[in-house]
Amino acid sequence: MKTSRSALLLGVAAIPAIAVLAAAPARAQDTGAQDSTEAAEDAGDSIVVTGTRITVPAGFDNPNPVVSITSQTIEQSGQVNITEFLTQSPALLGSRRAIDSAGSNLPNGQLTGVNLLNLRNLGTARTLVLVDGRRHVAGYPGTASVDTNTIPTDLIESVDVLTGGVSAIYGADGVSGVVNFIMKKDFEGLRIRAQNSISQRGDAGEKFLAATAGTNFDDGKGNITVAYEFNKTDRFSQRKRLNYGKTGPTWTFVRNPADGAPGSASDDPNVPDRVLMNNLRWADSSMGGAIDIDFDGVPDFTGEGTPYDLGTYVPGTAFTVGGDSTPRDSYYGDYTPYLRRHMFNVMGHYEVSPALNFYAEAKYVKSKAFTYAQPTYDFFTELFADNYYLNERFGADAPDGALVSRDNFDFGIRRSELDRELWRTVVGANGDLTPHLKYDASFVFGQSTQRATASGDRILDRYSAALDAVSDGNGGVTCRINLPGQTEIMGNSYGSPYYAGAPLTFQPGQCVPLNVLGNGSPSPEALAFILATHTDYARLRQYVGSASISGDTGGFFELPGGPIGFAAGLEYRKESSRQVPSYYTQNGFLADSAQATIDTGSYDVKEAYAEVRLPILLDAPLAHELSLGGAFRVSDYSTVGTTTAWNVSGTYAPITDVSFRGTYSVSVRAPNITELFAGTSGGYEFITDPCGPERIAEGTSTRAANCTAALTAAGLTPQQIINFNPADDQTSPQNSSLLGTQGGNPSLREEKAKTWTAGVVLRPQFLPGFTLSADWYNIRITQAINYSTAQDIVDLCYDQPTLENQYCSLISRSGTTGYINDFSVVPQNVASYKTAGLDLNLKYRFEASPEVGSFMLSLVGNYLNKLEFVPSPGAVAENERDSSDYPAPKFSATFDLTWIKGPFSLNYGINWFDKTRRVTREQEAANPDYVPAGYIWYKEKWEHELYASYNVDDRFTLYGGINNLFDTKPDVGAVAYPISAVGRSFFMGIKANVF
Repeated sequence: MKTSRSALLLGVAAIPAIAVLAAAPARAQDTGAQDSTEAAEDAGDSIVVTGTRITVPAGFDNPNPVVSITSQTIEQSGQVNITEFLTQSPALLGSRRAIDSAGSNLPNGQLTGVNLLNLRNLGTARTLVLVDGRRHVAGYPGTASVDTNTIPTDLIESVDVLTGGVSAIYGADGVSGVVNFIMKKDFEGLRIRAQNSISQRGDAGEKFLAATAGTNFDDGKGNITVAYEFNKTDRFSQRKRLNYGKTGPTWTFVRNPADGAPGSASDDPNVPDRVLMNNLRWADSSMGGAIDIDFDGVPDFTGEGTPYDLGTYVPGTAFTVGGDSTPRDSYYGDYTPYLRRHMFNVMGHYEVSPALNFYAEAKYVKSKAFTYAQPTYDFFTELFADNYYLNERFGADAPDGALVSRDNFDFGIRRSELDRELWRTVVGANGDLTPHLKYDASFVFGQSTQRATASGDRILDRYSAALDAVSDGNGGVTCRINLPGQTEIMGNSYGSPYYAGAPLTFQPGQCVPLNVLGNGSPSPEALAFILATHTDYARLRQYVGSASISGDTGGFFELPGGPIGFAAGLEYRKESSRQVPSYYTQNGFLADSAQATIDTGSYDVKEAYAEVRLPILLDAPLAHELSLGGAFRVSDYSTVGTTTAWNVSGTYAPITDVSFRGTYSVSVRAPNITELFAGTSGGYEFITDPCGPERIAEGTSTRAANCTAALTAAGLTPQQIINFNPADDQTSPQNSSLLGTQGGNPSLREEKAKTWTAGVVLRPQFLPGFTLSADWYNIRITQAINYSTAQDIVDLCYDQPTLENQYCSLISRSGTTGYINDFSVVPQNVASYKTAGLDLNLKYRFEASPEVGSFMLSLVGNYLNKLEFVPSPGAVAENERDSSDYPAPKFSATFDLTWIKGPFSLNYGINWFDKTRRVTREQEAANPDYVPAGYIWYKEKWEHELYASYNVDDRFTLYGGINNLFDTKPDVGAVAYPISAVGRSFFMGIKANVF
């Protein structure tokens, strides 16, 4: 690859090739966001809430800081992709959105169009996603992470977001919290909803259709509901927004030609090191070929045969300004992928008696997503002196052959497609054994089969043979390998062989010669010969059997506050994953994709848990409510053995107007299948060398000495070390991706997390309808599994006290250039994470007057006190707060005001988060003039939204809205950040309750 978005920290990478990339702006959260305490109060009776398996008696607060988001809220946002909506929540800003699963940001085909939730920026693998309190089959091979695109949006009743460890309640994975989707049940009638959206510029369209039909039978003892949902999202290309103000990819910050190299003697501290520029081109490479006939590394001609205009080189970069080279901004792929989903759901239950109620659910999802990324490319690929097309074009001007550097747009843009079929079934029975004791037993099965198809990859032996085109002796052209007596293929790049040997995927005589001199010169026959369309297959399965009892001691014992609540149960779960790379990938036949092995693995876990809730006091003097609770779970994993998790909690309300709550939990996360069992496979990554002159000062105090020692050990002379500058060389891993290896680690242990929360809830009686909750959270994860990117490994190697560390052992350097020439990525229990902050949730509902109508005001906010990552024991903590990579702003909030008057409602929303860093703390400390002072930070995100609906009658409702009301653009030099590049968009819809 030529370029890629910055690799962002996922926390735990479930993906061997990457430590994934999860950056996403947030959106406004409307009036339906409410604290679970208020939800319980609104219910007016005992309810079951997320974070406990015990029915909460009326009058008691939930000690867990749960924010519940209603279906009305989701609908008002205009979003039909639930992840795009949920990233509105300050707690879920870092979730993996569509922009992270498309184009140049796509790590691999199995992630095409996949959306994953990331709570508190601690990683998708640490965020537990449930549906009605039950596990759901994963959406990415080797992980437990659920693709929320497989959850039907229109069937969602509410979404509960809970911060804190929940392992004692739900089992492993939820060390940062849980997101629980509560689905609609007992539907009666026929409801249809349709919606269409489009941007102001006529692109980024989306269509949505949902129909739900249900009926009760046998005097209401039973109900059956059938639902169908269709959603189609248009592919949105970055080329749709070239020259979109001064945003990326057309504009970006690059080295200032008017200043010396950062850190050098000629670096003027009063002149910014980087400035905003456009019209940038990839130096010395073009769509028709940049031809170097004298082998000096500088193009002499275009592939069309005209003298090559080099443009003006931008020092310290891989760019020029102007000239014949390929424009940088044309290289980018899609912002978001095409996505089409069909979802079918059947739900039913039948009550034989109060003691026996059967229930069942079945879901089938069929989806397709595809995206276009970048073309393939060549750097200094050699055409031999007798190359037929070279002689035809240049004749005697190229007596020794030539080097060609080329961006192969005319081969076709590389395409990734993911086709998925997902099944999930739930069967079970529940009932009341006594008025104070109930049971529930269920079995869940889920399976996802996924086929990831890649198009446009070059087959290495065929490409090498086809490039070596020679005369057939009869005035025509053929491949050298087709000539009598020829048995070997030779392909050279950078002056070294990239292929040497016999054909592996074809027979001599079958080769079709390829002409790369000139844009559009390759024949269709040649492209058909050299390019592969190949498919990886994956299957994930989940089995969950559970049985539980819950109730209270009201039949024989009560505390002053009421009966003791309790729950206990047993659970068995098995997870399996199998991923089979394509034939071409398994055998290493591709020029543009690394070799990979079949990854397969499974584990099971047997668990027992218990929970208790003690209502100490109720309606007593200075104790309107006082309760304590606790939970314990023991788990026996087939992989890591026995683990335990527990929590304690409490609530205290001296008066009805105010209550205090708190929790403390110890949770665990067992390593997933990929982390444990992934086979060794190859992967390409860009690596910006920390020993380059521009980056030496950006590390710890030991980086400079460690770099000198490493380059000396590689064999470089003192003068070579002084001149060492990978940024200026297109062949370095900084400008051309490097092949390395990654795999699993069967010796991994479980992660451990300690979490505490403390909060207050205000419901002043003098202000009916007003609720304010404020909760402080503190999460610390130790023995964290760190599956770093190659960039992380290299940086961590040189930022440790010495080179004797686990990271330096995973990389090597060339003895000729000193460049990093190999890396290995394996997960280890070496990291730790810390985060803390304050969540604020305000809601106020009031009626001004019957003539004016009623108003609802909502504010959901967050103050991020810290977000720290320690990569290994003894290492310096990395302060990630204010990072744009996640993003992790210091402050974030959503505000909504809704007015309802009769059949008409109007909602105005604001989605905001604080400024985030364009330049890291380390970069700014090393070079205060890194960029002009006004660009150290990205601007704040401000997104305004408008929604209106009108109930035509009891059966029909029309609604519509505007997202990004003021057509705010991304920041200068930024690609779709801190706000989407779509711009202002509109949506309209209709809801019909047919009967």
